[in-house]
Amino acid sequence: MLTKLNQLIKDGEGLTVEFKRCEKEISASVYETVSAFSNRYGGYILLGVKDNGIISGVDQNTVLKIKKDFVSSLNNSLRFAPTLFLSFEEAEINGKIILWCYVPPNSQVVMFNGKIYDRAEDGDMDITRNSEMVAQLHRRKAADYSERKIFPFSKNEDFDFDRLIPKVRLLASNRQSDHPWVNMSDLELLRSAGLYQDDLETGKSGFNLAAILLFGRDEVIRSCTNNYVTDAIFRKEDMDRYDDRLMVTTNLIDAYEQLIEFINKHTLDKFYMIEDQSVSIRSKIARELVSNILVHRDYTSAYPAKIIIEHNRIVTENWSLPKNPGRIDPNNFTPYPKNPLLANFFIHIGRADILGSGVRNLYKFTKMYSGNEPELTDDDVFKTVVPFTLFSYEMSDKMSDNLSDNDEMSDKMSDNDEMSDKVFKPQTSFETVGSSLDEGYRDILLSFLDKNGEISATDAATLIRRNSKTARRVLIKLVNEGIITATGANKNRIYKKIKD
Repeated sequence: MLTKLNQLIKDGEGLTVEFKRCEKEISASVYETVSAFSNRYGGYILLGVKDNGIISGVDQNTVLKIKKDFVSSLNNSLRFAPTLFLSFEEAEINGKIILWCYVPPNSQVVMFNGKIYDRAEDGDMDITRNSEMVAQLHRRKAADYSERKIFPFSKNEDFDFDRLIPKVRLLASNRQSDHPWVNMSDLELLRSAGLYQDDLETGKSGFNLAAILLFGRDEVIRSCTNNYVTDAIFRKEDMDRYDDRLMVTTNLIDAYEQLIEFINKHTLDKFYMIEDQSVSIRSKIARELVSNILVHRDYTSAYPAKIIIEHNRIVTENWSLPKNPGRIDPNNFTPYPKNPLLANFFIHIGRADILGSGVRNLYKFTKMYSGNEPELTDDDVFKTVVPFTLFSYEMSDKMSDNLSDNDEMSDKMSDNDEMSDKVFKPQTSFETVGSSLDEGYRDILLSFLDKNGEISATDAATLIRRNSKTARRVLIKLVNEGIITATGANKNRIYKKIKD
């Protein structure tokens, strides 16, 4: 990214690049540029750079405050409509700190303090009182983004608001405890998210396609889109057939959960220590893949989106409208939102991050998971390939085969079995893969035991989504540590939490 930033500074300000000095605090003109970039082609804002390209730098003592003020202002519905999710990132050039942010184009007209700004060459224009320019802006947005198509005859009964909106409020509050959606009425929430619109050109008002995709009943979604479906396939051995399949045709909120569950069902989980916390890498990868295939696809196409799980990789495909066709380089790419309303909504409920971070996260976590890099290709069909290593499946099989369902097990079992040292000592670039994996499972099991008192190996396997042999291995370790007790023999054995 440093190479790109240096080139931007060398080329100077223009239609998609803006320099701001802002050495100690963020100025209001920065927010005007955010509105202008959002309403035109998007662009880069660089703080700590003078208009002539000389790097003045941002005061190190004010960096955190500037970042916080920027995020807070963009999330303030009294200042921005709609609210935006953007943030500044730091870079050091010639020994000085600059802050940079990429502002993507938005499918809605973005207002700052009740005013509409547009970009012209190297300046921001207030066009609020120019009705013709405002109308042109609305026409351009409507033509570029199908998610904004209004369905004026759609009614409340076409949506599953009663079930889904409380869920959305909960997800939003989990991400941000004081999220404004918590205290809004249903219609205020939908308007805030840009899902209920007034078209100034046609005079139409109503729910748009984004609202139907997020909250619509299945039959309504089918009537408003071209063959909407996400096809999830699991192939273990025969590549010409499938071992499991899920056809998802429901709203995007439920579809996300169904697809995450499908990936969890057919892939090996791995836990990794990040900042002294055990993190599920598989969950991180699944989140990026599923949110991307649901949010960044062309819903006017009948091409079905696909998630294909094979023995050594996950492949996703969806129809796209490429802006820069070819393979994506995480260090040098310009993110472009296919459906900004959907993307922003997923960010609000914690199922996606700011634009561009998903690609970087996917590269980061795939390397941690398999030691390899993913491949992302933006073409008519956007394709993502996330490699697994055979180590994952071979290790899983060895761990599973280590204990037979018919084995006699004592209440105390040594950890010095033939496979235990081989499996649980890190032998690859993954730090403490085995032990971290079990740490994640044991936390889940102990939480269940705290609430329910006892569990069988079969129920434990269902809980951690692994087979009973893997579950039994983790339970045996808890027995050996004196945390739980085991009663009964073999398949009838019950594990109970020892009271403090």
